[in-house]
Amino acid sequence: MASPGVVRHATAGQAGRAGATSRAVTRTISDDPLGGTVRRTVLPSGLRVLTEAIPTMRSVSFGIWVTVGSRDETGPQAGAAHFLEHLLFKGTHKRTALEISAEIEAVGGETNAFTTKEYTCYYARVLDEDLPLAIDVMCDAVADSLLEPADVETERGVILEEIAMHDDEPGDEVHDLFARAVYGDHPLGRLISGTEETVTPMTRRQIQSFYRRRYTAPQIVIAAAGNLDHAAVVRLVRQALRGTPLDTDPAAPGTPRRNTPAVRTKPAAVLVEPKETEQAHVILGCPGIDRVDERRFALGVLNNVLGGGMSSRLFQEIRERRGLAYSVYSYASQYADSGLFAVYAGCAPGKVDEVLQLTRAELARVAADGLTEAEVARGKGMSKGSFVLGLEDTGSRMSRLAKGELLYGDLMPVDELLARVDAVTVADVNTLAAELLGRPMSLAVVGPFGEHDFAG
Repeated sequence: MASPGVVRHATAGQAGRAGATSRAVTRTISDDPLGGTVRRTVLPSGLRVLTEAIPTMRSVSFGIWVTVGSRDETGPQAGAAHFLEHLLFKGTHKRTALEISAEIEAVGGETNAFTTKEYTCYYARVLDEDLPLAIDVMCDAVADSLLEPADVETERGVILEEIAMHDDEPGDEVHDLFARAVYGDHPLGRLISGTEETVTPMTRRQIQSFYRRRYTAPQIVIAAAGNLDHAAVVRLVRQALRGTPLDTDPAAPGTPRRNTPAVRTKPAAVLVEPKETEQAHVILGCPGIDRVDERRFALGVLNNVLGGGMSSRLFQEIRERRGLAYSVYSYASQYADSGLFAVYAGCAPGKVDEVLQLTRAELARVAADGLTEAEVARGKGMSKGSFVLGLEDTGSRMSRLAKGELLYGDLMPVDELLARVDAVTVADVNTLAAELLGRPMSLAVVGPFGEHDFAG
């Protein structure tokens, strides 16, 4: 049953089953008292446009989201999605690279993009009066990039420098090492940026093929939030895409990624990247749950209490009481068909053994004894507060619209999400903790060690 004030729209899956339509279909998703009016239009091409109208704002965030990420690459293509993200700002039939950036910056706006393992986003934030310009520039860049050979070579050099810079950041590198420990050669275990060995030989033809095969209208969601009018946004998007490769014949919109069977993970392992660093970076963790698992709300509560803030068990034990690490926290990553749960710590190399011993002891204690009622209440409060406070700007609201559509095929109202967190019980959290924290743990380490240092 829908929450009061909410009109549930057909999910992406339902729209897909209904087939393509020769006209745009618009529905009101919600009129949320904690937000603005959310509307969704499916264009004949299958491209979806979602907006949240917030009249009290004077800015608008506008994003183009594509359901393609690094996990969609074959081994030789590793890094293609990220390479393409760089190239789409380098020039179109209408604009040079300088004009793309200068037109937005001339009105005080900002543009950027990012690639993840399951999607890519291109976005701009501007004053409300400059939204037509942002829509035209961003749609032009994403839909009609030239991918000139000279630009491919220039950006190849930039990306190779980015990879080298990443290798100089052991605190970042250890997360990739941990993903490889859990997923091995599966695309979820690879670097989003690719490696020097895959990026160096990648040709313009390969990137162009990836672009045109993957960036299709049904796989794209456009989202905007701020002081806007939905009908005007739809009209401007259609105008900006007219005559581009995204102006295609009628098609059904894409559906959320659902890969079955679930990703097979590797047996628990130890991976060490020897480096003469001043600080050791360690991650201890295991496979988690996927993003549609009903236990995800309980997992959020568990994560908050275990290592989600300064009041968390791990922070209090390892940093506050013993001063063994400056940074220590737990985190959960969730994908369509898999997930991770892990604890990170950065400490002096000579303290690694003690930090790992304390971490393992705390995980075992929570698995065996669970959390208290007071801790679960605190964890629920943290989940609700961080979510609502995260909706204070147009960028986060725009992201919420797009992720709801891309990842779930629906947008959960704020009140419903808060109710789902409230419904989590102590038993829910402790049952999940016993299962999750009792799993064999993989260990990733970057620092002045060898694998023999962690034998057994």
